[in-house]
Amino acid sequence: MKRLLTLRSIDKHFPGVHALKSVDFELSQGECLALLGENGAGKSTLIKILGGAHSPDSGRIELDGKEVVFQHPTDSLDAGIAVIYQEFNLVPGLSAGENMFLGIEPNDYGWVRREDEMRKAIEILKRIGSIIDPNTRCDELTVAEKQMVEIAKALVRKARILIMDEPSAALTNKEVERLYELVDELKSQGLGIVYVSHRLEEVERLADRAVVLRDGERVGELLRDEMKRNRIIELMVGRPMDSEFPTEAREVGDLRLRARNLSRGSKVKNISLDVRAGEILALTGLVGAGRTETVRLLFGADHRDGGMIELDGKELTIRNPHDAINAGICLLTEDRKEQGLVLGLSVKENFGLPNLGKFSRNGMIDQNEELNRFIHYVESISIKISDPHQLAGKLSGGNQQKVVLAKWLEKNAEILIFDEPTRGIDVGAKFEIYQWMNQLAKQGKGIIMINSELPEVLGMSDRILVLKEGELMGEVANGPGVTQEKLMAMAIGIAEERESKNENS
Repeated sequence: MKRLLTLRSIDKHFPGVHALKSVDFELSQGECLALLGENGAGKSTLIKILGGAHSPDSGRIELDGKEVVFQHPTDSLDAGIAVIYQEFNLVPGLSAGENMFLGIEPNDYGWVRREDEMRKAIEILKRIGSIIDPNTRCDELTVAEKQMVEIAKALVRKARILIMDEPSAALTNKEVERLYELVDELKSQGLGIVYVSHRLEEVERLADRAVVLRDGERVGELLRDEMKRNRIIELMVGRPMDSEFPTEAREVGDLRLRARNLSRGSKVKNISLDVRAGEILALTGLVGAGRTETVRLLFGADHRDGGMIELDGKELTIRNPHDAINAGICLLTEDRKEQGLVLGLSVKENFGLPNLGKFSRNGMIDQNEELNRFIHYVESISIKISDPHQLAGKLSGGNQQKVVLAKWLEKNAEILIFDEPTRGIDVGAKFEIYQWMNQLAKQGKGIIMINSELPEVLGMSDRILVLKEGELMGEVANGPGVTQEKLMAMAIGIAEERESKNENS
């Protein structure tokens, strides 16, 4: 395969951080190369250097064997490199076609030829198998459709190298399958693709080769037949991993949380559940199954039409999250950036928000006590921060999740609800979150975990509830006979259909 891109001895410093240490990197035509590493490994810095957002302190970038220098993102785009970030770079009020040609519109003496623009937009969208109407405003598109527009925008600019940063993070399973097909199609058209993902099953499915970074250094390269899950994890975290999930035994005790006939319109339909001391109960199902909607009723974030909630035998009156928190129920939300943290406040202030009553004396916050308690969690759950006054929005996803966990640990909640706790975080941080969930369960807490990743459901839970369209499809005690296929069949209703057929026969 023809070599498209070569990076030689790339070095990059930021104040107090040596982000990249003499990193070499190569990409060939028609290749999908996975770029892997924990949060803070240097992946984002490398991507931004390729995208022209950062300049290396030293080293050499070559395209087609010739050295290039990027002083601005437009230099990278003009050279044929396009970066698709997790946060899309689209103008919501413009149409898909207008976004695709923004800044390079076909025109005559300043007058945009809209018909030519739309015709070319349709051609490009067809090339990637999309049926999006180019006249549709981008704020009316789904996440998957916006991603398609970003890819089409790159092709309009004749990109030969496509860098995809966590492209599946917000997609449904069906949309992820379509993404796989699209990557295969782009490879067949000769594009070189750099694929960044924390989901190792995607790497195993798509990548021809993987480069692993750790602490700013390139620590390994794996060819396709070498990309075994445990080997990838060992390179990323720098130590052998006997198991991807904690294996300490837990004892399940008395009933702690009891909910009966929770309902809210068509989203949650008479769902009942129990959680025992020391137990991890998993809620799973396809997108739209009603998992998050169910736990929001437990947490008082949404008003329930009906149902009852008891904790340790006492019925609770939960009208809002404040009532739930005071009762001992806490929620680590699915969207930690929008709902779990105030990104413009420091990490210490975020930690203190639900605990102000504990740290206040005569209406004044005891800053020293708040700081000391926060430092305790920084050390005990390994939160990586530059200092306690660092803005929460500047942390990696895994460390943001740890800050959310720390504030609820300080609150000493009895029931902890983890909604997609490991989404978008690396395998090392995942394992630490798993360990804390296990430790909390061993302390007698009740844990509810929502997770779309079936290997995590099977690896962590004691019992599993499967939901579909707001209804409970079944309950399974986790064990050797429980498989991903069985859970998926329940999630799409196959098991129910078979049972009804058997009854009729």
